[in-house]
Amino acid sequence: MFWPMLAVALGFLGIAVLGVLGIRVFIEAQRLGRQVAATTDRINRASGDLERAAADLARTGRDLR
Repeated sequence: MFWPMLAVALGFLGIAVLGVLGIRVFIEAQRLGRQVAATTDRINRASGDLERAAADLARTGRDLR
């Protein structure tokens, strides 16, 4: 009777550990998603700034001719 009870207890413990690890992975994936979204916003802003600077430079070069 001892071995079946030990097997059930260890099985439950294993499932509990997997559950905790799954929650940690979920939380870290959410954090990574927020970082990716923030970085995408920064890249888009930098791209817009670069596009405006290039347009200003092209306009300045055209005015010098």
